[in-house]
Amino acid sequence: MKIPVNMPPGVAFLNGHFTAENIITKVTNSSSLVGVFHDEASWQALPSNTVIYQVEMLSSAQGEGELFVGTTHLNPGRVGDEFYMTRGHFHQRREQGEVYFGLCGNGLLLLQNEQGEAHLEQVSPGSVHIIPGFTAHRLINTGTEILSALAVWPSVAGHDYAALEKGFAIRVVEQDGKIQAKEVQNG
Repeated sequence: MKIPVNMPPGVAFLNGHFTAENIITKVTNSSSLVGVFHDEASWQALPSNTVIYQVEMLSSAQGEGELFVGTTHLNPGRVGDEFYMTRGHFHQRREQGEVYFGLCGNGLLLLQNEQGEAHLEQVSPGSVHIIPGFTAHRLINTGTEILSALAVWPSVAGHDYAALEKGFAIRVVEQDGKIQAKEVQNG
């Protein structure tokens, strides 16, 4: 009996790009990130079509027990003194976790619980980040190259951006040539 062998999708670990059919790509421009960056004037000075990041996803089944797999490619740059970052989110189904794998570039993963307690993890090639349920997350590119991270999460998790309308408790900036994390007073 001959058993068929299928070729699964692949990912190039040096740049995070998928080799597969039916890849879904979403591009996020600066104009889509209203209220994300602290320096409103610097954000408005960016051309509205400035690409901040893009996400590649494998086409996947959706429902209980199914997983999404995607790679975020976050460009280097700053808005004022603040580094480029993803919008960040909680999951709609708060109990759902996620796993990030650093592929290329250097940056930070900002994690924040529902009580507003936040911390940062270094993202670099080979780093593994277990994001527990009930935790908002955001990638920040503090390097000079594209920061790419592979993510795996339940397809039922959803995204809740509205819960962070006042932003995260920490902003990451460059001041005097140094990367600094600053606490934000939301009120």
